[in-house]
Amino acid sequence: MKKVLLIGGSGYLGTRISKYLSENGFKVFVFCRSLPKKSSWESLISEFIIGDITKKEDLNKLSVEQFDIAIHLVSLCNQDSNENPDSISSVNILPTLNLLRILTQRGLKKFIYFSTIHVYGKLPKNLITEDFIPNPISVYGLNHLLSENVCNYYDKTTNTTCINLRLSNSYGSPVNKDIDCWRLVLNEFCKSAYQEQKITVRSEGSSLHDFIHWNDIINAIELIIKNNAHNIYHIASGQTLSILELAYKVKDVYYKRYNKEVSIYLPKEVVKSNIEKTENHTFSIRRLHEIGYKRHKEVPSGINEIFDYMEGA
Repeated sequence: MKKVLLIGGSGYLGTRISKYLSENGFKVFVFCRSLPKKSSWESLISEFIIGDITKKEDLNKLSVEQFDIAIHLVSLCNQDSNENPDSISSVNILPTLNLLRILTQRGLKKFIYFSTIHVYGKLPKNLITEDFIPNPISVYGLNHLLSENVCNYYDKTTNTTCINLRLSNSYGSPVNKDIDCWRLVLNEFCKSAYQEQKITVRSEGSSLHDFIHWNDIINAIELIIKNNAHNIYHIASGQTLSILELAYKVKDVYYKRYNKEVSIYLPKEVVKSNIEKTENHTFSIRRLHEIGYKRHKEVPSGINEIFDYMEGA
């Protein structure tokens, strides 16, 4: 049975990934800052290793075990990275370096780093492949690109295969109610529609984004664990929607499901008829398709999954 270490495995995506892997033949270890509340998910984990990723003495706890695979999910969010740029080295870059130093010395076979599509910066009207040259325009994007380079260095100089995953915008229900994932834009729209029958769009709504459900992220992870074809993958749907289009998809699903209308509110200064869709871009997921990936959750079915969760919460 392969041993998998999830760094940041008690967060929104970490809990989904660790739960799935535990239920599908992997022995899962989770490194996190505090012990999660007891739940059906928690009982599946082989061991929780409690520590602070910024402290070397805590990371050294990981040298006790010999892991086959490590998945690194810890990162400052976009807002925190841009507001506190002094923290990116201590929270992101140096921990990635220290993790790889410790784990490669213990014979780690594969290290999977969760990066972001924000490493690209401004995107042209085009199909974006993983060969597109990154040019970040935010501290958040720069932070992840530097961490990717750390992974690339260890991929070239050790026997550990290091893979960078450039994630778009994840969404979907949490494993349990104690996990906060409601600042994710699609989750926020669904929650507001369900609880208040309204959606508030905080921008003019034309910016384009790619949205991928956690179920499809897990499908991709499982395939990447088994394959070494590339060291960079887009974890994306391959489709883009404007924020306003997204709001209307939530509105449509809600109406079909509950036969009730949802109101959409735009900032006062925005005139809906003047909204122009920005230049279209899409992220290629050809590399995922090459290793057998199939998308299971289109946006409407993903929205329904969130409403299912809310009904049972």
